[in-house]
Amino acid sequence: MGAEERFFPGLDGVVAAETRISFLDTVQGEIVIKGYDLIELSKTRSYVEIVHLLLDEALPNAEQKAEVESKLKQEYDLPAEVLNIIKLLPEHTHPMDGLRTGLSALSGYDSQLDDCTRAVNVNRAYKLLGKVPGIVANSYRIINKQEPISPLQELSYSANFFYMITGKQPTALEESIFDRSLVLYSEHEMPNSTFTARVIASTLSDLYGALTGAVASLKGNLHGGANEAVMHMLLEAGTVSNFEELLETKLRNKDRIMGFGHRVYMKKMDPRALLMKEALQQLCDAKGDDLLYRMCEAGEKIMEREKGIYPNLDYYAAPVYWMLGIPIPLYTPIFFSARTVGLCAHVIEQHNHNRLFRPRVHYIGKRRA
Repeated sequence: MGAEERFFPGLDGVVAAETRISFLDTVQGEIVIKGYDLIELSKTRSYVEIVHLLLDEALPNAEQKAEVESKLKQEYDLPAEVLNIIKLLPEHTHPMDGLRTGLSALSGYDSQLDDCTRAVNVNRAYKLLGKVPGIVANSYRIINKQEPISPLQELSYSANFFYMITGKQPTALEESIFDRSLVLYSEHEMPNSTFTARVIASTLSDLYGALTGAVASLKGNLHGGANEAVMHMLLEAGTVSNFEELLETKLRNKDRIMGFGHRVYMKKMDPRALLMKEALQQLCDAKGDDLLYRMCEAGEKIMEREKGIYPNLDYYAAPVYWMLGIPIPLYTPIFFSARTVGLCAHVIEQHNHNRLFRPRVHYIGKRRA
């Protein structure tokens, strides 16, 4: 192999695209979204404002924010046929597979499917953002033999999503924390699912196809599925001492421990995890039960001491969602729903400045006569 053919396993460190959407500034420790620090945005801005920023290139004023809410609410309703398709799925289907199926089925209702111009794609993105929460909530309900739930137009976008998932309207604190989690999951440069979406889009495939591929990517435990694995681990342990023992056993056995480490945040804690840690403490204080907080903090100290690695967003998002009353199988679909806006922004950018992805390989097989 020549210098121009160097092999980077997992494309580690390889720059695959130019973008104006976001980047992870590891020097400053910032997640930059359209020029803004995502962490700071999450403290003062709602998810629908991030939607406007990513799709319409600017933070909205009050009137524009209301317009975004209205535009999303107009798209809440799902075609009955999409729900009927989901009803045909076998029992025990994972909600991510239900989401993937419902999302793919939506493409048939788009009369402009082959039009990938920016204006059409932005409008399509708003339609998808309106409908994905309904697919997430109702595919889970249908798979679990429950009746689909209808959206409540009087609630905010995030409050309605919470209601459709849990069946109850959130308190002000619950709505605020859930909305912040959506903001923190909204965009994160070029993880596997975003890269997958951009690769698919580079063939000039449509937005539905790109997002369907992203769902498949995000389902894996090494990407979005980690939050579910974290919660199962916490529940398996049940106490602080048991959790410490569980982690120490996994470390001795060299088992992978979900919720820790990140390809980008190698020597510091994911800044998004810090905010979810604060949210977990708020929920624990409100409910008068700090067990999960103490368990997570104990685990954090063990991993820092033994491995020098730190929590990522999934580690603290998992117990936050548990305290919010969200079923574990919906953790990853919620992640995808929040990330839909970032994925759409990347697909739109790819379509507007396209070059087909076509990498090469380092062949290590035999040559035969």
